[in-house]
Amino acid sequence: MSPDLLYQLALINVPNIGSVHARILAEKFGSAEAIFRTPKGQLEKIEGIGSIRAKRIKDFKGFDVCEKEITFIKRFGIETFFLTDKEYPQRLLHCYDPPTLLFFKGTANLNAPKIIGIIGTRNNTDYGKQQTEKLIRDLSTQNILIISGLAFGIDAIAHKASIKNGLPTVGVLAHGLDQVYPPEHTALAKDMIRKGGGVLTEFPSCTKPDKHNFPTRNRIVAGLCDAIIVIETGVKGGSMITAELANGYNKDVLAFPGRVSDAKSIGCNHLIQNNKAILLNDAEQLLEIMGWKETTIKPVAKQKELFIQLNPDEKIVVDLLQEKISLHIDEIKRFSGLSNSNVASTILNLELQNIIVSLPGKIYRLAN
Repeated sequence: MSPDLLYQLALINVPNIGSVHARILAEKFGSAEAIFRTPKGQLEKIEGIGSIRAKRIKDFKGFDVCEKEITFIKRFGIETFFLTDKEYPQRLLHCYDPPTLLFFKGTANLNAPKIIGIIGTRNNTDYGKQQTEKLIRDLSTQNILIISGLAFGIDAIAHKASIKNGLPTVGVLAHGLDQVYPPEHTALAKDMIRKGGGVLTEFPSCTKPDKHNFPTRNRIVAGLCDAIIVIETGVKGGSMITAELANGYNKDVLAFPGRVSDAKSIGCNHLIQNNKAILLNDAEQLLEIMGWKETTIKPVAKQKELFIQLNPDEKIVVDLLQEKISLHIDEIKRFSGLSNSNVASTILNLELQNIIVSLPGKIYRLAN
């Protein structure tokens, strides 16, 4: 557990400090403790913070509440991820408003090479259930993490189908980890944790599943994935909000079409018609669009080394990808120890030589 956790919890409890402001401060000072120890005069000079927010930070007195939260975290074995942590879900950092602090119970890799979100209506039809189950069944040979919101309907179907087909699945919650909403899904949440998935939230314990928390939760679902799959939805609701957010984050959005007379397919058809989602037919098409068609990646052939001379930086990156199969650009920077500029130029050179290929979400792998 990070010794900075007390201050991280304090930061998310300071009034008027939202996720955008917290990111500005974290990038400036590196740790939450450093933020609280910085003089007010220095804080208020930071663009976007100003005198009012600086005063809020310096006047914060709620550390006792934060200490109680730490007790809860320790008791239930919860992991926390702060913006500057290496384990923080890197895809979220490409969003302008990433959660400041995440609470996670489970074992899933939130930086897995392939992550998709499956969302849809709470009042699904048999068609929606069948499409969800078939999609996940057909993806079962792939190493894909399935994300959804643990709600009734398509969310729960996606989680259950993932467990049944041996895929890890994570539910993103609109409340604290001291409860499960809806309570009918408590057993499902426990099963998800046991089977290599988990539950994730940015809300501390004792936060109720209030209505305004759900759109906030939806941005995590959108930001955490490489692609969002909309199964069934009306023209309004949480799934449409998530799809719009995903588009704003430059994520791939795909939707299953439905008959024009089906109320539960109006939203999907609307997204497709307005070029906000790709019409999706099946898992094979999804894998093709995402560049995930290959189930195994061949390392660079030894013969290539006879004709291609790698410089030291290129060799470091190639060796990493031979070991890890695929990596996000931020992981390449972290594991290689190279500077940002060296990583960027090295990746470009390797792409030009057709040694590596880029996948959606700034993920790279060796070419076949």
